[in-house]
Amino acid sequence: MSIRTLQQIIPSIATSDGGGVKLRRSLGQTQTLRADPFLMLDEFSSMDADDYIAGFPDHPHRGFETLTYMLDGHMLHQDHLGNQGDLKSGGAQWMTAGRGIIHSEMPQQESGRMRGFQLWVNLPAKEKMKPASYQDVQPDEIPLVNLPNGGHVKIIAGIATIDGQTIAGPIQGISTGVLFLDVRLPGGSHFDLPVNPEHNAFVYPYEGQLAIGPATNRRNLAPQNAGVLSSGDHIEIQTDDQAAAFLLLTGRPIREPIVQYGPFVMNTREEVEQAMADYRNGQLISLPVSG
Repeated sequence: MSIRTLQQIIPSIATSDGGGVKLRRSLGQTQTLRADPFLMLDEFSSMDADDYIAGFPDHPHRGFETLTYMLDGHMLHQDHLGNQGDLKSGGAQWMTAGRGIIHSEMPQQESGRMRGFQLWVNLPAKEKMKPASYQDVQPDEIPLVNLPNGGHVKIIAGIATIDGQTIAGPIQGISTGVLFLDVRLPGGSHFDLPVNPEHNAFVYPYEGQLAIGPATNRRNLAPQNAGVLSSGDHIEIQTDDQAAAFLLLTGRPIREPIVQYGPFVMNTREEVEQAMADYRNGQLISLPVSG
């Protein structure tokens, strides 16, 4: 057994996006701070409606996929395909931009806490121009595994073996084999997870501090920091005397060039320029011409 160690810490920074939604960005704050295939991770969390009420009005994407996971609050997804999804506390949505999608995510509340995450996942070159798609996941569709130490794990995407049980989340069939877990542990507890040794992994604590790695080589990871892990087939995480909650993600690296301009993520500058031209010309979301 080879236990992964904490290789790189990426502190999140305060920023805003969409109509001015305040958030914290760890992965993706620069185009070199990524963990292939993961492009970006945003955390939004506020009790102040002024921080989120403007939401994310209509905007385009091409060349990647997004996973939005809501801890608290209510947002409405709508896109040009006619999809409409109520994203409520504990729910998630998976969206493949592929060739192109234009969508919005708007708050359905005027007060109270809005808290959640958006993850951007790259697509391999051969899939960047595939048709767009959308999957809405309700809270009761997400498996919850209770741990012997009093903690629990939610499996949002992928398949995980937890405490001897192999359980599939509701989001499957992702080309990069993404595993997305939301883990909550009490203070003074331990969590061990077998993972695919060929996949990259990172951890993002959003409440409490973690110690990651084998007992002989543990490093602390503070909340609102993304911790990129080394290679290995197991992940070991320890909490101190306080409870903690964190996201744990793994995925198959694509190892292809990335050229990004805002909402377009392609392999070459020419492809990005084409995406921009297609959007300006109203062709981003049109079907490709068959030969």
